[in-house]
Amino acid sequence: MNSILNFDELLRHLSEQKVVKRLAVVWPEDDATRGAVARALQAGFVTAIMVGARQAVENDPQYAELMDRVTFVDTDDKLDAAQKAVALVREGGADVLMKGFINTDQVLRAVLNKETGILPKGNVLTHIAVAQMPQYHKLLFFTDAAVIPYPTPEQRTEQIKYVTALCRQFGIAEPKIALIHCSEHVDERHFPCTADYLEQKKRAEEGFFGPVRIDGPLDLKTSCSPAALKAKNMESCVEGDADAVIVPDIEAGNVFYKTITLFCGAITAGILQGPTAPVVVPSRGDSPEAKFLSIAMAAMAHQ
Repeated sequence: MNSILNFDELLRHLSEQKVVKRLAVVWPEDDATRGAVARALQAGFVTAIMVGARQAVENDPQYAELMDRVTFVDTDDKLDAAQKAVALVREGGADVLMKGFINTDQVLRAVLNKETGILPKGNVLTHIAVAQMPQYHKLLFFTDAAVIPYPTPEQRTEQIKYVTALCRQFGIAEPKIALIHCSEHVDERHFPCTADYLEQKKRAEEGFFGPVRIDGPLDLKTSCSPAALKAKNMESCVEGDADAVIVPDIEAGNVFYKTITLFCGAITAGILQGPTAPVVVPSRGDSPEAKFLSIAMAAMAHQ
């Protein structure tokens, strides 16, 4: 499998491989959710299970030709809808979970429930996004801009495992992963995460993550620009050609995400990893295209 370099190639791959995933949508009452799901249905890589808000779907003209690919689970309560959608995933009736017009905390409460949820004991819930930017020659994965405030070393290890596995699912046999900081120097006193970066590199060298190249601390420019690497007279196994970047905390990740989408024309998609199935939890500020592409990303991530 060749590496998938952009979203067009992702959609083409899903079509050529005849991928069809069962998407459980929690309370699809809003136009943005229904529009994104309709595009995914038209593209052919999902069937949809609409949990709650049945009337909104049935009254939506764009679904007139799509109803043969839609089923319903009826409920009049949003929290019950989240619980029923999660149960579908847990019991093998759905492959991907998506949040509709419902608060994120209500969906996550169902996902994280110790008795009826879908996060196995010991797994870490984290957010992974992928960006297509005019200034970069391929997709760039990054984590975590939405869930973990300040990752512990153990959580960072899991983030690296998840993003490495996701890169491989996108055809990248040996992902290049940069551990991001404001400089390339270890400063354990002021920035404890940089000391952990050395441990993560050691794990990679010992084969813990499988075939992968990991380096850090690196700043963003030396991670993604061979010219910047050369200008600093540095050598790195990432070679200024990162496939993924691991940010030190949610503040850095969220600023990066908002900056590239606002100022750099980035197109993004994002999912939660850690549960037994990918979870699409769109932000209210996400574009309809981002929500559609997040479903495509989830379809690719589900194995």
